[in-house]
Amino acid sequence: MSTNLSVPSVTADYAQRVADDLSANRGEQERVRSELDRLRDELVRLEESEQVLTKMQDVLGGAPKQTAKQAKSRKSAAVPAARRSNAKTAGGKPGAADGRKAAKKSASAKKPGEATWLELATAYLGGQGEPRSAAEVSDALTEAHPERTVQVTVVRNALEQGIAQGLLERTKQGRSVFYSPVPAPPAPSDS
Repeated sequence: MSTNLSVPSVTADYAQRVADDLSANRGEQERVRSELDRLRDELVRLEESEQVLTKMQDVLGGAPKQTAKQAKSRKSAAVPAARRSNAKTAGGKPGAADGRKAAKKSASAKKPGEATWLELATAYLGGQGEPRSAAEVSDALTEAHPERTVQVTVVRNALEQGIAQGLLERTKQGRSVFYSPVPAPPAPSDS
Protein backbone atom coordinates (compact mmCIF):
# COMPACT_ATOMS: atom_id res chain seq x y z
CA MET A 1 0.00 0.00 0.00
CA SER A 2 2.88 2.30 0.54
CA THR A 3 3.49 2.37 -3.22
CA ASN A 4 -0.04 3.58 -3.85
CA LEU A 5 0.45 6.45 -1.43
CA SER A 6 3.78 7.44 -2.96
CA VAL A 7 2.45 7.69 -6.56
CA PRO A 8 0.07 10.57 -5.79
CA SER A 9 2.78 12.16 -3.67
CA VAL A 10 5.35 11.96 -6.49
CA THR A 11 2.76 13.24 -9.00
CA ALA A 12 1.90 16.12 -6.70
CA ASP A 13 5.60 16.90 -6.23
CA TYR A 14 6.17 16.96 -10.01
CA ALA A 15 3.05 19.05 -10.56
CA GLN A 16 4.28 21.53 -7.96
CA ARG A 17 7.76 21.65 -9.54
CA VAL A 18 6.27 22.20 -13.01
CA ALA A 19 4.05 24.97 -11.64
CA ASP A 20 7.04 26.57 -9.89
CA ASP A 21 9.20 26.28 -13.06
CA LEU A 22 6.40 27.75 -15.17
CA SER A 23 6.01 30.65 -12.75
CA ALA A 24 9.78 31.26 -12.74
CA ASN A 25 9.86 31.09 -16.55
CA ARG A 26 7.07 33.67 -16.86
CA GLY A 27 8.79 35.91 -14.33
CA GLU A 28 12.06 35.68 -16.27
CA GLN A 29 10.24 36.48 -19.53
CA GLU A 30 8.76 39.60 -17.94
CA ARG A 31 12.18 40.66 -16.60
CA VAL A 32 13.77 40.21 -20.03
CA ARG A 33 10.92 42.11 -21.73
CA SER A 34 11.28 45.05 -19.37
CA GLU A 35 15.06 45.05 -19.86
CA LEU A 36 14.55 44.94 -23.64
CA ASP A 37 12.13 47.88 -23.47
CA ARG A 38 14.62 49.82 -21.34
CA LEU A 39 17.42 49.11 -23.82
CA ARG A 40 15.23 50.12 -26.78
CA ASP A 41 14.35 53.40 -25.05
CA GLU A 42 18.01 54.00 -24.30
CA LEU A 43 18.91 53.29 -27.92
CA VAL A 44 16.27 55.76 -29.14
CA ARG A 45 17.66 58.44 -26.79
CA LEU A 46 21.19 57.75 -28.01
CA GLU A 47 20.11 57.95 -31.67
CA GLU A 48 18.32 61.25 -31.04
CA SER A 49 21.38 62.58 -29.25
CA GLU A 50 23.57 61.47 -32.16
CA GLN A 51 21.35 63.32 -34.64
CA VAL A 52 21.52 66.51 -32.59
CA LEU A 53 25.29 66.19 -32.15
CA THR A 54 25.77 65.47 -35.87
CA LYS A 55 23.74 68.55 -36.75
CA MET A 56 25.80 70.64 -34.33
CA GLN A 57 29.02 69.22 -35.77
CA ASP A 58 27.88 70.11 -39.30
CA VAL A 59 27.07 73.65 -38.19
CA LEU A 60 30.44 73.99 -36.46
CA GLY A 61 32.44 73.02 -39.50
CA GLY A 62 32.09 69.63 -40.97
CA ALA A 63 32.17 66.08 -39.77
CA PRO A 64 34.86 63.44 -39.96
CA LYS A 65 33.92 60.59 -42.26
CA GLN A 66 32.60 57.48 -40.55
CA THR A 67 34.03 54.14 -41.47
CA ALA A 68 31.96 51.51 -43.25
CA LYS A 69 32.21 49.32 -40.14
CA GLN A 70 30.67 52.08 -37.97
CA ALA A 71 27.83 52.63 -40.45
CA LYS A 72 27.15 48.88 -40.68
CA SER A 73 27.12 48.38 -36.90
CA ARG A 74 24.66 51.24 -36.45
CA LYS A 75 22.32 49.80 -39.07
CA SER A 76 22.41 46.31 -37.58
CA ALA A 77 21.60 47.58 -34.07
CA ALA A 78 18.73 49.81 -35.16
CA VAL A 79 15.34 49.63 -33.50
CA PRO A 80 12.45 48.81 -35.87
CA ALA A 81 11.05 51.97 -37.47
CA ALA A 82 7.58 51.65 -35.93
CA ARG A 83 9.04 51.38 -32.43
CA ARG A 84 11.49 54.23 -33.04
CA SER A 85 8.81 56.62 -34.34
CA ASN A 86 6.39 55.76 -31.52
CA ALA A 87 9.03 56.42 -28.89
CA LYS A 88 9.98 59.75 -30.41
CA THR A 89 6.45 61.04 -30.78
CA ALA A 90 5.22 59.65 -27.47
CA GLY A 91 8.07 61.14 -25.48
CA GLY A 92 7.77 64.58 -27.02
CA LYS A 93 11.42 65.13 -26.24
CA PRO A 94 13.15 68.24 -27.52
CA GLY A 95 15.63 67.34 -30.17
CA ALA A 96 13.56 64.53 -31.71
CA ALA A 97 11.99 66.88 -34.25
CA ASP A 98 15.37 68.51 -34.89
CA GLY A 99 16.86 65.10 -35.60
CA ARG A 100 14.10 64.24 -38.09
CA LYS A 101 14.54 67.63 -39.79
CA ALA A 102 18.29 67.04 -40.06
CA ALA A 103 17.71 63.63 -41.61
CA LYS A 104 15.27 65.07 -44.16
CA LYS A 105 17.61 67.94 -44.96
CA SER A 106 20.57 65.64 -45.55
CA ALA A 107 18.50 63.27 -47.70
CA SER A 108 17.31 66.06 -49.97
CA ALA A 109 20.45 68.19 -49.85
CA LYS A 110 22.00 69.32 -53.12
CA LYS A 111 25.39 67.90 -53.94
CA PRO A 112 28.04 70.15 -55.47
CA GLY A 113 27.54 70.51 -59.21
CA GLU A 114 23.85 69.50 -59.11
CA ALA A 115 21.17 71.88 -60.27
CA THR A 116 19.05 73.47 -57.54
CA TRP A 117 15.39 72.57 -57.15
CA LEU A 118 14.53 76.04 -58.44
CA GLU A 119 16.64 75.53 -61.57
CA LEU A 120 15.12 72.09 -62.18
CA ALA A 121 11.55 73.29 -61.59
CA THR A 122 12.00 76.39 -63.77
CA ALA A 123 13.48 74.31 -66.60
CA TYR A 124 10.61 71.82 -66.37
CA LEU A 125 7.93 74.51 -66.35
CA GLY A 126 9.61 76.26 -69.29
CA GLY A 127 8.96 73.18 -71.42
CA GLN A 128 5.29 72.93 -70.50
CA GLY A 129 2.43 74.55 -72.38
CA GLU A 130 0.27 75.16 -69.33
CA PRO A 131 0.66 75.86 -65.60
CA ARG A 132 1.43 72.91 -63.29
CA SER A 133 0.81 72.26 -59.61
CA ALA A 134 3.65 71.69 -57.16
CA ALA A 135 2.67 68.01 -56.97
CA GLU A 136 2.85 67.67 -60.76
CA VAL A 137 6.25 69.38 -60.84
CA SER A 138 7.43 67.14 -57.99
CA ASP A 139 6.24 64.00 -59.81
CA ALA A 140 7.99 65.07 -63.01
CA LEU A 141 11.23 65.81 -61.15
CA THR A 142 11.04 62.44 -59.37
CA GLU A 143 10.75 60.74 -62.75
CA ALA A 144 13.52 62.82 -64.33
CA HIS A 145 15.91 62.57 -61.35
CA PRO A 146 15.42 59.21 -59.59
CA GLU A 147 18.82 59.56 -57.88
CA ARG A 148 17.58 62.55 -55.85
CA THR A 149 15.03 62.54 -53.07
CA VAL A 150 12.20 64.80 -54.19
CA GLN A 151 9.72 66.16 -51.65
CA VAL A 152 6.64 68.16 -52.64
CA THR A 153 7.23 70.71 -49.87
CA VAL A 154 10.80 71.32 -51.04
CA VAL A 155 9.61 71.75 -54.64
CA ARG A 156 6.79 74.07 -53.50
CA ASN A 157 9.30 76.20 -51.57
CA ALA A 158 11.54 76.35 -54.65
CA LEU A 159 8.57 77.41 -56.79
CA GLU A 160 7.67 80.14 -54.29
CA GLN A 161 11.31 81.26 -54.37
CA GLY A 162 11.01 81.48 -58.16
CA ILE A 163 7.96 83.73 -57.75
CA ALA A 164 9.88 85.95 -55.31
CA GLN A 165 12.72 86.24 -57.86
CA GLY A 166 10.32 87.06 -60.69
CA LEU A 167 11.09 83.86 -62.61
CA LEU A 168 7.70 82.22 -62.12
CA GLU A 169 4.11 83.26 -61.65
CA ARG A 170 1.31 81.71 -59.62
CA THR A 171 -2.33 81.29 -60.63
CA LYS A 172 -5.15 79.99 -58.45
CA GLN A 173 -8.13 77.96 -59.55
CA GLY A 174 -10.36 77.49 -56.54
CA ARG A 175 -8.11 76.13 -53.82
CA SER A 176 -5.51 74.80 -56.26
CA VAL A 177 -2.31 76.70 -57.02
CA PHE A 178 -0.52 76.39 -60.37
CA TYR A 179 2.89 77.64 -61.43
CA SER A 180 4.22 78.72 -64.81
CA PRO A 181 7.23 80.67 -66.10
CA VAL A 182 6.92 84.42 -66.40
CA PRO A 183 6.29 85.20 -70.08
CA ALA A 184 9.20 86.87 -71.82
CA PRO A 185 8.64 90.61 -72.40
CA PRO A 186 7.60 91.42 -75.98
CA ALA A 187 10.41 92.39 -78.31
CA PRO A 188 10.56 96.12 -79.04
CA SER A 189 9.04 96.94 -82.38
CA ASP A 190 10.87 98.98 -85.06
CA SER A 191 8.05 101.41 -85.78
